[in-house]
Amino acid sequence: FNIAKGMVGYYATLPATNDTLIAIALEASGLESDATLMDKDTFADVVSGATNEQTSLTRKTLASVTSTVNDVDDRRDIDAADITWTAPSGNPVGAIVVCYDSDTTGGTDANLIPLTLHTVTWNPADGIDTTWTVADLLRIS
Repeated sequence: FNIAKGMVGYYATLPATNDTLIAIALEASGLESDATLMDKDTFADVVSGATNEQTSLTRKTLASVTSTVNDVDDRRDIDAADITWTAPSGNPVGAIVVCYDSDTTGGTDANLIPLTLHTVTWNPADGIDTTWTVADLLRIS
């Protein structure tokens, strides 16, 4: 997402008092192209066109987020713990977007800043617990 270029490392340090990173599943049907989505500045913008949130799945707060400067490989490594959806349901998923929420005590989708988009192919209608392995959420070099 253009809005997050150059800032993802900062957001991943979770600099505010009540901030977090949130993973939100997007439906496969109607999912807009990367070229279209990268121009969206908030999560409200992301779902303002043909792209829809997969609302049967809960949004997941990322735990154990780290943002580490890696001088050996000349990059910043951002990581988080894996995420599990238990007994999932609903429409097929085509992507997961990770957003920065600057204030978990309030706010709306217009306050969520989209950071990364991860293409996935997943049909939660089978009801099988599913884990998204977040290893190396993002490497910036």
